[in-house]
Amino acid sequence: MLKEFKTFIMRGNVVDLAVGVVIGASFGTIVTSLVNDVIMPPIGLLLGRVDFSHLFVNLSGQAFPSLAAAKAAGAPTLNYGLFINAVINFLIVAFAVFVVVKQVNRLFPKSPAAPATKECGHCAMSIPLRARRCPHCTSELAAGRAPVTP
Repeated sequence: MLKEFKTFIMRGNVVDLAVGVVIGASFGTIVTSLVNDVIMPPIGLLLGRVDFSHLFVNLSGQAFPSLAAAKAAGAPTLNYGLFINAVINFLIVAFAVFVVVKQVNRLFPKSPAAPATKECGHCAMSIPLRARRCPHCTSELAAGRAPVTP
């Protein structure tokens, strides 16, 4: 059983997945810092010195000066400012993944699609691959292939 487990762990796919998860977690930390420390402060400044991470709606009916005070008191809150930060985090990560996937797809060109038509050997018109008779010149064709011209 240990030998099978070792074989499973050492497969390329599992190791690649582990590396991807570690890099993804690190990238998530960088994006969170980018949003919280670089993007949101100027947006908050433009909107009148608003710090989105401190925006909340208190559901308990009591007054609290800050989100930290409400959390310390155990009051139920809707933390819509933190939600806005999370949405911006998601959009940045999604855009970064989109750019990476787009670049990878450019490296590996798509294989050409199989032809859907063939050329009639008698009249040189384009006809469906499975045609048995040419609709243009009515000559009989071998099923699935164009006739050989002499």
